[in-house]
Amino acid sequence: MPTLLPPSPTGTYEDPAEERLYRKQRLAAALRLFSLFGFEEGVAGHITARDPEDTETFWVNPFAMHFGHISVSDLIQVDSSGKVIYGDKPVNRAAFAIHSQVHAARPEVIAAAHSHSVHGKAWSALGRTLEPITQDVCAFYEDHSLFDDYTGVVLDTEEGKRIAHALGGNKAVILRNHGLLTVGLSVEEAVWWFITMERSCQAQLLASAAGVTVHIDPEQAALTRSQVGGPIAGRMNFKPLLDRIVAAQPDLLD
Repeated sequence: MPTLLPPSPTGTYEDPAEERLYRKQRLAAALRLFSLFGFEEGVAGHITARDPEDTETFWVNPFAMHFGHISVSDLIQVDSSGKVIYGDKPVNRAAFAIHSQVHAARPEVIAAAHSHSVHGKAWSALGRTLEPITQDVCAFYEDHSLFDDYTGVVLDTEEGKRIAHALGGNKAVILRNHGLLTVGLSVEEAVWWFITMERSCQAQLLASAAGVTVHIDPEQAALTRSQVGGPIAGRMNFKPLLDRIVAAQPDLLD
């Protein structure tokens, strides 16, 4: 049985093969977590991780394979033209159209996550960004945006470019009438931002339904973002979830 690679003491493994395996293990674990949290919607949803050596390519879940069944060996590598260069399964056209453009526009981004999670798509239908009403949502204070358009399923890279432009330099973007997209400097970050953003959408919907919300003032919201919204916070918050899913489903490392 394969074992989970620990984080490199220097942040990145010097050997690209080890760094690749590190990222792929987290990617497979993230997909299992998305299944556990009920983020599937048929064939929709994808998480990508940039390859550490061939940086214009990325690893992604195959088309029409259930998140809960994906192991490291199932992940496919896709190049900048949309061709599968490693693996024997097809790529989701929407995954390529969106993620290829996000990775191209943000060379520092290692991973991106998107799915049609229930509360994310419900909040997206309002065409608004999230408000600073809880400590957790302050991770996104002045660090997320709105793609204020909807033109059907994203199958064209030009639409992916528009989404990347709307994302800008932020860690997340709300795709109106569609769902959420998050990015990070590691797989751990991108996935944690998605999970906590989905929960923040749920909290916002619940609070707004109950009454008038009280906002955290801008100075305190910005301070809280510095405390809970940085790269280290993203990685550390993912760790307990990673430990849980690997212990419960060790076959994801195969």
